Amino acid sequence: MAASVLKVARLSKCVLHTYSTTLRTLSISTPLCQGIPGSVWKLGRLNHIAIAVPDMEKATALYRDVLGAQVSDKVPLPEHGVYTVFVELGNTKLELLHPLGEKSPIAGFLQKNKSGGMHHICIEVDDISAAIVDLKARNIRTLSAEPRIGAHGIPVMFLHPKDCDGVLVELEQA
Repeated sequence: MAASVLKVARLSKCVLHTYSTTLRTLSISTPLCQGIPGSVWKLGRLNHIAIAVPDMEKATALYRDVLGAQVSDKVPLPEHGVYTVFVELGNTKLELLHPLGEKSPIAGFLQKNKSGGMHHICIEVDDISAAIVDLKARNIRTLSAEPRIGAHGIPVMFLHPKDCDGVLVELEQA
């Protein structure tokens, strides 16, 4: 009897382990499907988290020299009013943002948040045009009428934070 109970306990533990491993694998490796009937686009992976910084050199040195991360060169993006530096993290990136010009949206953000902070998250989508049409039909506002070319040289669209639970969301074509 004790042997039978032990076998069942081992089998249950094995099944539970296999089930939880499968769920964990699916949760980190499978693109998120909208689950919305008729939806023709899908969310992908987290591309980056953007952080507005008041001192780009100091922030770059923190990630490169103190934390040992690989960082890109500082790149000006005048069409977006920012300088960017990307910090490689293996599973995603950080994008350090610093104002470029007086009309930079990051300048306004730093006026309200003197020491900087998280600015936005960027999520890849498999079809940015379909995503924009679908989201607009669902009354999600965008910050521009059309996608713009982002820091990676591919189309991006920002979604209004008031429609996204207070988070500025950038969608990027995968």
